[in-house]
Amino acid sequence: MRLLARLTIRDRQLLDWLAEHYLLSTDQIAAALFPSKRAATLRLAALYEMEAVNRFVDVTTGTRQHLYALGPLGALVHPSAYNDPDRPDAPAPRTATDRTERIVGSRKLAHLLGTNQMFIDLHAYSRADPNARLLRWWSEQHATAAYALSGIRPDGHGIWQVGDRTTGFWLEHDRGTEKIATVLGKLRNYAQLAEVGPRYPVLLRVASRRRERNLLDALAGVPAGLPVATGIHSEHPAGPAWTVASDTSGLRRWLHELPSDHGPVNAATNPHRYSGPED
Repeated sequence: MRLLARLTIRDRQLLDWLAEHYLLSTDQIAAALFPSKRAATLRLAALYEMEAVNRFVDVTTGTRQHLYALGPLGALVHPSAYNDPDRPDAPAPRTATDRTERIVGSRKLAHLLGTNQMFIDLHAYSRADPNARLLRWWSEQHATAAYALSGIRPDGHGIWQVGDRTTGFWLEHDRGTEKIATVLGKLRNYAQLAEVGPRYPVLLRVASRRRERNLLDALAGVPAGLPVATGIHSEHPAGPAWTVASDTSGLRRWLHELPSDHGPVNAATNPHRYSGPED
């Protein structure tokens, strides 16, 4: 209880994210929550000493910075945290250390960091723009469970607000490891969901301009059952970084300019419909 009382609102926000999204790097945490990397490093060291977080060295990207996951104290705050990034149906780990070891050994480690980076960039952007806000940030496991009947499996799901406009989206973080036909095959379930639920754009975020061009060429022959937009990892996701596949002008749009519809008010077919900031 004494240690729990020492957790600040910002600490609890971080623990919420680690429970939902498994891990974040020092740089990501600093960008989204702290005024500087030094301030982040000092507080993270204190949280590590309190066992609120576990940490290990990133060996996937070459940065050698620390990556953070829930520690024993954090697991007390979030006893039902998602447990295994590779196997959503795996038995719950016995301890927070077991959970961390699953994350360290995950084949999806680099993919998780890349997926989380987009949402971190949006959070960091909103700190400098009072008109912008990331209202929803769901992990792959959360979104997959919420929309299990539809068969979609996005890498992430978000609701982005700028001014009075809210834009929902599904993220497919593409690292170039799948054939384009495989990527396009994922769109069928999104299109079926759009007929009865939210009609959010699917964001195909890729590593290179060449990969984007190949995807856009392939999408030219696909019926426009739902909005699909492509973007590049290196471009800021809030800005004019998105090309809508059905738009032959090639105009790159801001995230909040993408076509988006929260879908019908129907508890049976659209139970997770976004209706306000508290959703």
